[in-house]
Amino acid sequence: MAEPATDEVQAERELAVSGLTESGQTPTEPGYPEIAGEADEPEDPELSGEDEEDEEEELDPAAAARRTAALAHVRKFGDPVLRTRARPVDRFDDTLRDEVRRMGELMNDAMGVGLAATQVGVLHRLLIYRVQQRAPVAALINPEIEWSGKQQEILEEGCLSLPAVHVDVERPIDVRVRAQNEFGEEIVIEASGLEARVIQHEVDHLDGVLILDRISRQQRKEAMRALREAQSESRH
Repeated sequence: MAEPATDEVQAERELAVSGLTESGQTPTEPGYPEIAGEADEPEDPELSGEDEEDEEEELDPAAAARRTAALAHVRKFGDPVLRTRARPVDRFDDTLRDEVRRMGELMNDAMGVGLAATQVGVLHRLLIYRVQQRAPVAALINPEIEWSGKQQEILEEGCLSLPAVHVDVERPIDVRVRAQNEFGEEIVIEASGLEARVIQHEVDHLDGVLILDRISRQQRKEAMRALREAQSESRH
């Protein structure tokens, strides 16, 4: 998910998820591979929209270059890994912790607030997030949403796997999540607002669910049209 603006309300309305490698290769099997890969054009290629371009123009050259490099590796819509359910992690070692560290670096370079392992082509039930700039990166491994509040809220979400798409998604405002940290210790997170939305968005990724699955048929048609238009414009 894209990093929120200084105004948290505005941040909640501009969510985007970052990840790595854009190739249409077979999803990575369990293990702890390097987070890298060549950027081949996927079956349904996604391209950055004007919002992303405008934001990049406001960055200093070094930050813009880092962001561009990170976003160039996003697994895009059409890549089968985005529709594959991640597998539980049962090994908590230095290699896993290094994976968490590298994902955190990528998320920071992409100016994101959340990242799921499936978006880097790794089928681990692992996500990281940080909704406040000065907060440490949090890792949730084998996360399970064990409770959701009754109160729902509709806010606009985007996804770097669907870079031209921004749709209104309804989600619970409050959730309780049980998971493990990178050391295998059990943790319980009671989240609300932006933090809850980011966690739910990333858990969806781990289940092979995209924001397109949480909108109406008509909205989905409009979203797909936006993707095609962005693709067409980028080729001229």
